[in-house]
Amino acid sequence: MDIGVVLQCDPPATQTVELAKQAEAAGFSHVWTFDSHVLWQEPFVIYSKILADTERVIVGPMVTNPGTRDWTVTASLFATLNEMYGNRTICGIGRGDSAVRVLGSRPQTLAELRECVQVVRELGNGRPVRLREKDLQFAWAPDSRLEVWVAAYGPKALALTGEVGDGYILQLADPDIAAWMIKAVRDAAEKAGRDPAAIKFCVAAPAYVGDDVAHQREQTRWFGGMVGNHIADIVERYGSDGAVPTVLTDYIKGRKGYDYAEHGRAGNTHTDFVPDEIVDRFCILGPVEEHLKRLAELKDLGVDQFAVYLQHDAKESTLRAYGEHIIPAVTR
Repeated sequence: MDIGVVLQCDPPATQTVELAKQAEAAGFSHVWTFDSHVLWQEPFVIYSKILADTERVIVGPMVTNPGTRDWTVTASLFATLNEMYGNRTICGIGRGDSAVRVLGSRPQTLAELRECVQVVRELGNGRPVRLREKDLQFAWAPDSRLEVWVAAYGPKALALTGEVGDGYILQLADPDIAAWMIKAVRDAAEKAGRDPAAIKFCVAAPAYVGDDVAHQREQTRWFGGMVGNHIADIVERYGSDGAVPTVLTDYIKGRKGYDYAEHGRAGNTHTDFVPDEIVDRFCILGPVEEHLKRLAELKDLGVDQFAVYLQHDAKESTLRAYGEHIIPAVTR
């Protein structure tokens, strides 16, 4: 199992780059960032500096969306970075949340997401596409290589992932829910005539190493609120009768809204509805032993990468703990 890290693009950008360098030194395989250009700094600019200052880590957004950039621009960004730094990028993508909602827009449709995945992947791999009745190809990028991993929760999005995604991103670390979601993706892949084993699976969630679990819960409760945004959309579309596991639909019943000004931030004021049980299930908290136990469960499900959301007050100590104790144990 690979271990990645997910960073916010908070200023100063030099600090994001420094954390990425620390992550590579600690043995992390991937450096992902949020992609929400109003709330935080523009990630693709920062990727260039991260890639210049590192040698090995794979870099990309968790996650971008089809709405905030022209699809050909997104593909060109990846292909350009690949030419500069040697095919060390990855594209995580979903329908869109904070990046589009703060603009007064809504997440893109699944049809738009499907087409965007295919356009970005083909162009990002130097292959031709047909878009808006035009044949397009990056003649300057024949050697670029790019995988596109799709983030999803709802049944139709999971099916889309199995049909077109190179990988699947699940943003919560509960093994029972992960098993349900992974099965849905694999079933969709098989139904579409694809090899389910060819799809890579990434689970991403806050991880905090230490003994004060009560404090860790308060630092990571925001994550249940973020996940709740996506689940609320699913409940609005499908109801709460089993389209996703009931543990997801049940906990958001106390949700009263969401303030994107505090999106993804520890200690925000609008996630009191998230109970401790959900924090414990969605995140990985506690001493090293608890992290190893959960990661072993996820690995047994076929998870290829666990990505550590590093939005709390112990960023550097958690990086060190993973580098010294956890990464050597799970990657051997």
